[in-house]
Amino acid sequence: MILQLFDLTAMFGCLALSNLVSAKLSAESLGITSALEHFSISELAETRIPIQSVALALLFSMIWHAFFSYFKLYNSRRLTSMLDDTRQILKATTAGALVLLTADIASRFLSGGMSGPVLRDVYLSSVLFYVPVSFVTVTARLSLKFLLRQVRLYGRNLRYVVLVGTGTRAMKLAARFERAPELGYQLLGFADDGTGDSEFQASGYVLVSDLDGLPEYLRTTVIDEVIICLPIESRYPEISRIVADCARQGIMVRFLSEIFQSDAGYLRAEQYAEGAFISVSPAKVEVPRLLAKRALDFVGSLTLLFAFAPLFLLVAALVKGTSRGPVFFVQERLGYNKRLFPLVKFRTMQVGAEARLDELKAANEVDGPAFKMTNDPRVTTIGKFLRKTSIDELPQLLNVLMGDMSLVGPRPLPVRDYNGFEEDWHRRRFSVKPGLTCTWQISGRSDISFSDWMRMDIQYIDNWSLLLDLSILLGTIPAVVKGRGAR
Repeated sequence: MILQLFDLTAMFGCLALSNLVSAKLSAESLGITSALEHFSISELAETRIPIQSVALALLFSMIWHAFFSYFKLYNSRRLTSMLDDTRQILKATTAGALVLLTADIASRFLSGGMSGPVLRDVYLSSVLFYVPVSFVTVTARLSLKFLLRQVRLYGRNLRYVVLVGTGTRAMKLAARFERAPELGYQLLGFADDGTGDSEFQASGYVLVSDLDGLPEYLRTTVIDEVIICLPIESRYPEISRIVADCARQGIMVRFLSEIFQSDAGYLRAEQYAEGAFISVSPAKVEVPRLLAKRALDFVGSLTLLFAFAPLFLLVAALVKGTSRGPVFFVQERLGYNKRLFPLVKFRTMQVGAEARLDELKAANEVDGPAFKMTNDPRVTTIGKFLRKTSIDELPQLLNVLMGDMSLVGPRPLPVRDYNGFEEDWHRRRFSVKPGLTCTWQISGRSDISFSDWMRMDIQYIDNWSLLLDLSILLGTIPAVVKGRGAR
């Protein structure tokens, strides 16, 4: 409860601070340093807050709490490292800040109050909120973690644990508890049938009970947790019985096991009315992370569409005035889990270019099912410039805004290219939304093999984070300016 109150207090304080400082910047045309110099706590206390703002702040506090809960920041963090705690906190604060930014931009856009200065103030207010709240939360949480670890070294705040099983995984876990007394796990011993293998017997660890006698041991001993380290495929009856015994006696049970191969995908447990599911997904499909990515897509695409509106009109006039045909080229592409959607680009080829593809296949300059040609005769004069600068891709911001694409992700492929796939692992790229840009585009764009292209897409999926997306977006700018590999 104390942590929840602290997190909400930090959030409200930083939110009020960001709004007041950004208001000073706008009203008095001050720099950030000057605005902070003129800021006072008494001024913050005397600020009148409209009732609508209070209601929205309360709603946002529930969203903020939900993100912190989802990222398990209110669960026991004994076994996690400080680095992992920092990552989880930054995930939660980033997701919350993006939701706040999205809501702010959307409300101003719908009310007709969107302009360049307003947009600048919105972004500034978001930064002035995100940086302090992240710093304060990380600093306070890590300080508390450090303090608790020091307390445990003196024998306080301990958890008494029994490990069920005497195999390699159980012994590795026991060794970790011994190496890190600051975690606060006091190992009472092991429980298993028999005396264990020679490695266990030589380790010096204590076998406190066999499995039949474990319920009685639980009744007569101070125990906080039972950690099961048995293989589920061969010891399921015993595991089921131990879980039931612990549940009857009110003792927490943890289960340490490799149910599937480590490369099978991302595992997570989900509790439903019908029972518990163990999900194996091909990508990191954590809902708050996806919401944060969607918020970034919405804010980014809306902002860029607003900024590039004059360029859109100019390019549309050039395309229409220099060649016969429509301004836009629309083609069905494969998106998330192979869903078809209409991809929009500025037209860079002559009308009927798709019908001529077969006659040009011999001139294909890349391996695999994709088609790339440096001097494609179907490309119009203005089309060469649009492709070189990637301006032809800008209308796909509409696809991003509509939710069919993301700013960053594997590039969407035509159905023709998908039908030429020969390896099933290539199809894993469809486990996420396609994007305007991705890793391979900033690493050489078209100047890589098809196999490397697919491999880099999979690496992006495996290593995805909001920070990775931001770094790819920043890396795309020099790649486009230099025109590396563009065709």
